[in-house]
Amino acid sequence: MTYSRISGTGSYLPDRIMTNAELEALVDTTDAWIQERTGIRERRIVAEGQLCSDLAIRAARAAMESANVQPQDIDLLVLGTCTPDQIFPSTACLVQHALGMRPGSVAFDVAAACSGFMYALDIADRYIRTGGARRALVIGAETMSRVLNWKDRGTCILFGDGGGAVVLEAAEEPGIYSSHLHADGQYEELLTVPWGVSQGLECATPESGKITMRGNEVFKFAVRTLGQMVDETLAANNMTRNDVDWLVPHQANIRIIQATAKKLGMSMDQVIQTVAYHGNTSSASIPLALDEGIRDGRIKRGQMLLLEAFGGGFTWGSALIRY
Repeated sequence: MTYSRISGTGSYLPDRIMTNAELEALVDTTDAWIQERTGIRERRIVAEGQLCSDLAIRAARAAMESANVQPQDIDLLVLGTCTPDQIFPSTACLVQHALGMRPGSVAFDVAAACSGFMYALDIADRYIRTGGARRALVIGAETMSRVLNWKDRGTCILFGDGGGAVVLEAAEEPGIYSSHLHADGQYEELLTVPWGVSQGLECATPESGKITMRGNEVFKFAVRTLGQMVDETLAANNMTRNDVDWLVPHQANIRIIQATAKKLGMSMDQVIQTVAYHGNTSSASIPLALDEGIRDGRIKRGQMLLLEAFGGGFTWGSALIRY
């Protein structure tokens, strides 16, 4: 039987750092309030003219270097993003060409908001398990600052930009034990960017392409859902909380991360946390955190990782991985 395993990771963050102090000049907030409620101290912001594909390309190259593979070795590219460069071609196709992958190799985007990387990882894993690919590049990349209303203190303090990637390769032993995806569209209005091209440009307003969120309701649903996902993922693999070495969560809010760790009975020392310096980078947050944990030596080969995310849709997903 064929499985998939992570052979390399990579990430990229824009140069510009926006601190909470800068946000104090834009909206009615304070550094202390933001840190207390979210755990965020700063976030990265793309430069003028810098696109989602630029972040994805840099992260992908770092992941391929880590895995010691060339672009021509990749059969499949799946990119999780909700801030693509353009309507079409997909950002994945633009990245495929820029990297120099083989013409004819498979490349496409996945739009599942903050769960985009988990959805992309699940798809790539299934491609490899079923023989559709031997090696896959899975990316999460976002320019969330482009869909922020900088006058809305409930959202502009939360998000940042960045890209992360992993290389998956076919293996004889399990790397990804299982992944679990869910969605429920009835909660659309709680977290949304309420405009799309099919509505027509005549329907657009300055506010219509910006994130809106009912934060308290999203928080409650996320905590409850991610707790249930922990149980679902461990039960599917006949494992207990003690079998998990590291929690690598979506970096949305420190309080959500703490609640999930408590559900696992894990110390926060066993949780990879980047939210303080990255903010919520949507689909990029898990691969960014994973890459940091691996490169600084905390995550070691053979350890068991639980990845989990929750995002607009609502969508949510998890994966149990032996690194």
